[in-house]
Amino acid sequence: MGAIAATAAAVMALSGCTSTSTDEDGSLLEQLQDKGSVTVGFAGEAPYSFEENGELTGATVALHREIFGNLGIDTVEGQNADFGALIPGLQANRFDVVSAGMSILPERCEQAAFSEPEFNYTTALMVPEGNPMGLTDLQSVLDSGARLSTMTGAIESDYAAQMGIDNTQVATPQDGMDAVTSGRADVFALTAISLNWMANNNPDAPVEVTESFVAEIDGVPQVGAGGTVFRTDDQELLDAYNEELAKITSDPEKYLEIVGEYGFTAEELPDPELTTADLCAGA
Repeated sequence: MGAIAATAAAVMALSGCTSTSTDEDGSLLEQLQDKGSVTVGFAGEAPYSFEENGELTGATVALHREIFGNLGIDTVEGQNADFGALIPGLQANRFDVVSAGMSILPERCEQAAFSEPEFNYTTALMVPEGNPMGLTDLQSVLDSGARLSTMTGAIESDYAAQMGIDNTQVATPQDGMDAVTSGRADVFALTAISLNWMANNNPDAPVEVTESFVAEIDGVPQVGAGGTVFRTDDQELLDAYNEELAKITSDPEKYLEIVGEYGFTAEELPDPELTTADLCAGA
């Protein structure tokens, strides 16, 4: 991780901190370069972006340290928010970009601009140890009548709504696991990488994670990918970011050097044929 270590360590922003005002002279890219720091909004979802021992860390943060460092912006600061509040917070200038591995969806593309894909996604289910209801995917959740928990604003909440599955939404991944361990929910759905990270880092929790799967809605596979979120007015910053991102995602060895320590593998490497334009169009 030598390329990442060369950049300044991320620090948490003070709770009242706001991002650079876009009313100042120069583009946001120029402002951030002058300041030498960028403020990212994150939602505490490991292993994408989260706080550990008072330091902002995660795979998305690691990408940001590398990319923004290459753009002359050496410090990445974090502003915590509920997942569902990230795009509103971005629009309100609470932070400069969103660092949460957020799924690129048509309705979100109407509100903000996304980088090219940084991660491919699959879904998994967290269930009580032994998987007593034999759940394997969202269709099995629907068929069984299992009580489903999802995270507010996450793609799994959208899947459940489209499939007609009643679900209770929670603010954080930890809340979802707690719902399962307390018996308030039979299953918690989230990206496979997040659930496996939680299970591996909570070995005493009486839960297990199913094999990952690609959700299907009306027989159509929901191929998902996530990226960094920008305000629509910050095109220069987005273009510069995408140029640096392409150098990483086109080099699997470099990509895994940056995100591999967070549990990401070549399976999460974005499909070069799947673009943000495709995802925003609902392809």
